[in-house]
Amino acid sequence: MTEAVLFEDRGDGIAIITLNRPEQRNALGRDIREGLFAAWDRFERDPALRVAILTGAGDKAFCAGGDLKEMVERQLAVPPRDMFPVPGDTVELSKPTIAAVNGVAFAGGWMIAQACDLCVASTGAKFAVTEVKVGRSSPWAAPLIHMIPQRIMMEILLTGKPISAQRAYEIGLVNRLAEPTQLLDCALELAREILDGAPLSVQAARETVMLSTEMGRSAALQAARHASQYCYHSEDAREGPRAFAEKRRPQWQGR
Repeated sequence: MTEAVLFEDRGDGIAIITLNRPEQRNALGRDIREGLFAAWDRFERDPALRVAILTGAGDKAFCAGGDLKEMVERQLAVPPRDMFPVPGDTVELSKPTIAAVNGVAFAGGWMIAQACDLCVASTGAKFAVTEVKVGRSSPWAAPLIHMIPQRIMMEILLTGKPISAQRAYEIGLVNRLAEPTQLLDCALELAREILDGAPLSVQAARETVMLSTEMGRSAALQAARHASQYCYHSEDAREGPRAFAEKRRPQWQGR
């Protein structure tokens, strides 16, 4: 890791990844991009880590987007395919991620929050896809159609106007809201609720959601059944019902 992106292994299965350039509103400059690529890779490779929380340092910004000064200096037209660390696009992850949005999430900031599986937000957070304001484009926003209604997505992209955290919650972009001082606790609570589930069941559930956004109904059902086979035949699949019958907490093995 670099100082631009902090990585905390809490020792309880949860990793906290923090964009650490608050003086630059945690913009996606080269140091943060490289640090975030490395952080996602570390999370994915460590079998002891089951959930990651992505947040920003400071109380002003989660991430203000791309570094426009860098774009001018590089005379950047179309961003290279591998320029930004985006789960589900340039980063492959098999475990749940939670965005804890502590301030503005504009443009690329919205992009990386959207790419996480779940999102909690401070009541003071704001979200915007601002590319139309600076003559850029937002092809990365295409998956948003699976999260919010079409007409709302259309307005957000066409106007570039920010929406409040409350509005983001109302349209389904945000799972939970928290007061600014309680944001990380809210994200940790959600992560612990995921950790209560059997690891293979969580993995199969996440894959089912992903498959459902890629396929039609029949194909998704077939693919999801296939994705669940390993879970059904695991030791944990026997431990869960046994623990329920014995009125005790299950001891998950992840196998």
